[in-house]
Parts: sequence; C-alpha cells; structure tokens
Amino acid sequence: MEYQSREYRKLHKTEDLQHFQVVVGETDLDIGIKKERYDADVKKKLELHICNLRRVIEEYIKKYPEFLTSLSPYNPTKDAPIQINEMCKAGQLAGVGPMACVAGLISEKTGQFLERYSKDVIVENGGDIWLKSSRKRTVSIFAGNSAFTNRVGIELRPEKTPLGICTSSGTVGHSFSFGKADAVVMLSPTAVLADAVATATCNIVQDVSDLEKSVDFALGIPGIIGAISIMGDKMAVRGEVKLISL
Repeated sequence: MEYQSREYRKLHKTEDLQHFQVVVGETDLDIGIKKERYDADVKKKLELHICNLRRVIEEYIKKYPEFLTSLSPYNPTKDAPIQINEMCKAGQLAGVGPMACVAGLISEKTGQFLERYSKDVIVENGGDIWLKSSRKRTVSIFAGNSAFTNRVGIELRPEKTPLGICTSSGTVGHSFSFGKADAVVMLSPTAVLADAVATATCNIVQDVSDLEKSVDFALGIPGIIGAISIMGDKMAVRGEVKLISL
C-alpha cells in the first residue's frame, strides 16, 4: 500500500471558510469554518475537546485491548461510553471491527462541537469527512493513480447535511484493508457508519468485476444513502450521488 502525503489539502476552493489544522497524537484534522467565526480561542477549545475524546477511546482500550485489535464486530461492555457504543454499532452493521470507524467518529464529534460556533463546518480526517453547510459544496474524489482522481467530484446540497463522506482504499494511505479498490466512498448522515461501511465495502473489491457487487452491498446497509467504488478507469455508483466533472 502506497502512502500519500496530504497535499490535496492545498486544493481547497472554499473562499468563505477559514481552514486550519489540528494535530493531536495520531489525529490529523483539516477543518473549515466560517472565516468570521474563527479565532485562536476556538482552536484551543477544539484541541481540548479532541484530547478528551481520544482519552475516552484510549482508556477503554487499556481496559479492553481486544477492542483495538478486533477485525470483526465487537460487543461493547456494560461500562462502555457512548462513543464506544457508537463505534461498535457501526462495526456490527458493516461487519467489521470497531476501530474501522475511529476516524469517522472523530470527524463527526469534531464537527458537532464546532456547530455551536459556525453554521458551516467541514472536518476532514485522512479522507473521512463530516460536513454541514448552508450552501452547495463539491467534494473532490481522490483515488490514487486512478484516472478519476481530482477529475470527478460529488455535489452536496445543504439540505442533505450534516453528512458523512468517508473513503477507504486498498492502494492509498496507511489504513489496513483486505481490498484492492483505489477508492470506495460512502455517504451517510453519520460519518461513523460511513467510515465502517467504506472499510467493509473496500474489502469486497478484489478486481473490477466486484465493483457493482460492492456498492450493492453498501446500499443494503441501513443508513447508507450513496456509494462509489473505483478501480483504475472503472467506477460503480449507487444511491443518492450526484457526480460532476472538475
């Protein structure tokens, strides 16, 4: 699997938003909020919020290390915090381990925290996005060496947000995958579920003949409203997805 730096973050064309980065441990977020709502105090409060969220997950892993390593659905313990339960539920629906959706969880909780400051929020966590917008936005698809990379985007309408847009790949990035898709993109009202299902769907794709099967699988999971699978110059799309040329 090839690691890609996050140069794509330089391609933002959201003139109305102030983009800034927050890095806490392994969490590396690119965040956009309305320019007039950004200040150093907001960023400081957000960093504390993310530290607290990570602490919840880390402390649970210390008590139950199998939560970290499980590649199959995990049943939470009775003392599990709400964030752990959310990850477990998404993993159970998708048929994957709970840590498959940790990036989506952090994106979503970060976005929900920032809603109190800005009516428009975009949080990107290694390709896993939580977005709330008062205007139409376009999210570009990055699929490694595929011909579709940065040439196709997803148009997102404000009435469809908040929305999770999460990507998994068998050829790009550092995340573990059993699949070989260049990109699998999921759309769901919750980024936690979108992240889990993106992982599960990517695992299905071993060659181009699996693309249609993979998106059919994804749309069969309650809560997934759109799915895209890409390998090379082939793409399969299902659900509420409006693609545009860039």
